[in-house]
Amino acid sequence: MNTIEAKNIVKTYTTKKTKTTAVDDVSFSVKEGELFGLIGPDGAGKSSIFRIMTTLLLADTGSASVMGMDVVENYKQIRNIVGYMPGRFSLYQDLSVEENLEFFATIFNTTIQANYDLITDIYVQLEPFKKRRAGKLSGGMKQKLALCCALIHKPKILFLDEPTTGVDPVSRKEFWEMLKRLKEQGITILVSTPYMDEANLCDRIALIQNGKILEIDTPQNIVDRFDNDLYAVRSDNMFNLLILLRNYPQTKSCFAFGDKHHLVLKDNNFDLNELKIFLKDQSNLDIKKIGPGIEDCFMQLMNAHPNPSLREGL
Repeated sequence: MNTIEAKNIVKTYTTKKTKTTAVDDVSFSVKEGELFGLIGPDGAGKSSIFRIMTTLLLADTGSASVMGMDVVENYKQIRNIVGYMPGRFSLYQDLSVEENLEFFATIFNTTIQANYDLITDIYVQLEPFKKRRAGKLSGGMKQKLALCCALIHKPKILFLDEPTTGVDPVSRKEFWEMLKRLKEQGITILVSTPYMDEANLCDRIALIQNGKILEIDTPQNIVDRFDNDLYAVRSDNMFNLLILLRNYPQTKSCFAFGDKHHLVLKDNNFDLNELKIFLKDQSNLDIKKIGPGIEDCFMQLMNAHPNPSLREGL
């Protein structure tokens, strides 16, 4: 059973001078109990999709449903069964941790005690700071409080819009461990993130760029379809190396990745000695064949399906 469905959603934002298509004919579905990731950079359209699915924004065209209920016709019922954590911290900063939780529980006609079992693992980390104002919490603690507030009414579906953006690596790891435990309790989770490494923590993902979905599948299946040899290349002068590699006639794509450049050549049977001769002036040159990751697949899909500018003058 699909708990979330989006069909051909389009959303544009118009000003006096420009028209921006934020969501461009997007369709996807999320199965019951699935942890589904919407993966893409800032400005890809993720937040607009989340706001449409949580009944906060109307799509221009297309349809969407949650638990079989239309997001326009049944918005009141949907709001009672979903938990939504927006990208920006949106709780009451002048209220304490405890007061924020009590407030959200009251809105949904429940109590902290009634659903405490659902938030226990998270709240035990917050409890020492329960009297502290929310605005004085660290980034990681703010995210945990926001998640507790989204869970306090025992929702069937969680919408988490970039929940780990701006959070330290340790808090990111803890947050995803919490999501795994929530999934084990049968909660369907739709999460968006610009971090490609988090894609591997999802059951299935949709890669999105410029409002369009490039591909939907399990992370492993997407990686398995990467159809080129991939090389990690480095030298002492990385900037100059990048320019040379991008101007090399046999280069299909090349982009910076950490302390290396990831290179894809047009011909898998190409003789690497020719490339080494071309780069003979690069000191401490190192070229290694490596396996692809989600980010490499994302870049390949972008090159295969380039989008024209989505910004049009009126």
